[in-house]
Amino acid sequence: MNNDAPLMPMQPQGFLAAAKNVGIKDDTLDMTVIFSSVRARAAAMFTRNRFPGAPVIVGREHIADGFAQAIVVNSKNANVATGQRGIDDALEMCRLVAGELGIDSRDVLPFSTGVIGRHLPMDRIRTGLRGIGAELRPNNLELAARAIMTTDMYPKYTSRRVGPAVVAGIAKGAGMIEPNMATMLAYLMTDAELLPEVIRPMLQRVVDRSFNAVSIDTDTSTSDTAVLMANGLAGPVDQQAFEAALIEVAEHLAREIARNGEGASKLITVRVTGAKTPPQAKLVAKAVVNSPLVKTAVYGCDPNWGRVVMAVGKCFDEPEIEPARVTIRFGSTAVFERGAPVECELEALQKYLGQPEVEIGVDLGIGDASSRVWGCDLTEGYVKENAYYTT
Repeated sequence: MNNDAPLMPMQPQGFLAAAKNVGIKDDTLDMTVIFSSVRARAAAMFTRNRFPGAPVIVGREHIADGFAQAIVVNSKNANVATGQRGIDDALEMCRLVAGELGIDSRDVLPFSTGVIGRHLPMDRIRTGLRGIGAELRPNNLELAARAIMTTDMYPKYTSRRVGPAVVAGIAKGAGMIEPNMATMLAYLMTDAELLPEVIRPMLQRVVDRSFNAVSIDTDTSTSDTAVLMANGLAGPVDQQAFEAALIEVAEHLAREIARNGEGASKLITVRVTGAKTPPQAKLVAKAVVNSPLVKTAVYGCDPNWGRVVMAVGKCFDEPEIEPARVTIRFGSTAVFERGAPVECELEALQKYLGQPEVEIGVDLGIGDASSRVWGCDLTEGYVKENAYYTT
């Protein structure tokens, strides 16, 4: 897949968006508002980082009643580690948007992404949000996806149809990515009608399979959030079919986050099978995809499977994992099988690792549980991107 996001021909009814530059940084889009014409049932999962951003603190309170009607996001400034002033600024953003849209400020969810430790330029934000209600347009989620970007190379958005309804999603994230929810932001929107007892458990299941199965650099952001809003304008849908479509949307966005990791040249999928439990499988998969040595080997097209052995072996709190049971593959080629190396054609393995998408398989030979996670290679570009991030 190339880096051009696919067109989004389908968008859920009742959702409008506007995006603009308010002068937070340069002349790129840095502010977006997404609005549902009716109050929507909503659920969210937030970062578990002990230094949550001010918008996360406010967002947790605002979504506690299970409803939301608008999202406001600024990029280029994370509003993290900014004390009470940061919280006051997040609350003011909610009030400003609510006043423009004629809704309750507690039905507005605020988000910020960018540099940590700097106060928001509220004078510019106040001016930029003035009249935002008149700028809202339907079928405008692609522009919203661009406005939430920081170091992302391209916008991430997609949609699926489920009966009479549509589920759409946008996301951002390229660095400081090791979601533990519940920097990464994901907004999922649908016109399907979802029951209040269904929406949050469904979001938790979907996030676990998608955004919590992504890692770029092992760093859990202070701002990670995933939100699902369902305004019900399309009526009820088959719940099983809807969840399947929601998973497709979320997994697409998660893969694009991994593919677009800072400095990345390759998408890495690690698939662990034969585990005792799903958590064990995910633990091993994350150990492999997070290993700098594995990531650099993939970057250099070096089929050094010893680094995968190391990564699996450092899960030392899993006593069932034994070398004599483990098999490791690059693509479909076994390189280590039940405790012993396998003779392989070096050039063929190097050619495989030179592809834009690489899969590493690990079979633990213990049980029948499995997990799949996504990550990316580690290049000089990641170091350059982050060595001078604020300068």
